[in-house]
Amino acid sequence: METGKPQSWKKQVSEFRVQSREHFAKALPDKSKTAMPLQNRVLATGEIIAHPARGLFMGNRGILHDAHRRLGPARWKHKAWIICALAHKDWHRQMMSPGNYSELFFLDEAVALAAGHRPCALCRRDAYRAYVAAAGHDGSAPALDARLHAERAIPRRVRQRRHVAPVADLPDGAILFDDTPKLALGRTLLPVLPDGYGPPQPRPASGLVTVLTPPTSLSALGNGYRPTLHSSSSW
Repeated sequence: METGKPQSWKKQVSEFRVQSREHFAKALPDKSKTAMPLQNRVLATGEIIAHPARGLFMGNRGILHDAHRRLGPARWKHKAWIICALAHKDWHRQMMSPGNYSELFFLDEAVALAAGHRPCALCRRDAYRAYVAAAGHDGSAPALDARLHAERAIPRRVRQRRHVAPVADLPDGAILFDDTPKLALGRTLLPVLPDGYGPPQPRPASGLVTVLTPPTSLSALGNGYRPTLHSSSSW
């Protein structure tokens, strides 16, 4: 179910893309396209755009890019959508190299959770264990991924599945959609932008809202899982 004003959000996403192009046009007087940002920035709404900001975490949904490092129509190739640390041991990767998964990036962990991802069990083992415990999941990682996939994706359509919940019941770290994505934090809602959070707005005391964060992650947040937030969330 979707509410709000989709056209308004689509216009904002288009503006994010224009701002990204303008940013690099000014930075590159020779108009070179070689340094343009890759389309690998995931928004809370599930869109993947090109944007210079990289955020706090990296993610993986499989190989989504072609030989020219451009995304095809697919937005996932497997169900293990994970949230990874930007650095792990001494591993180094060439962005979107042939035959390797497409590196995706998120503003922070709350955005990654809203987009349907969960902590990586390899590079973020402690976070994974804390998330699983808070979510009340006692099965395997593939079973968790299947559960999340049913909550986040509409079968055979490249669209995000959204849910409805009372705004007063949303735990800190959840992201709702009200014209734009907004982070629930205490008594406030913070607009979510590609490079940070906007000024806080009062959280309504009652009413139903469209929620982007899947129910499993909502449960984890409600039971004490604390996502790592971007510094701009501290107004």
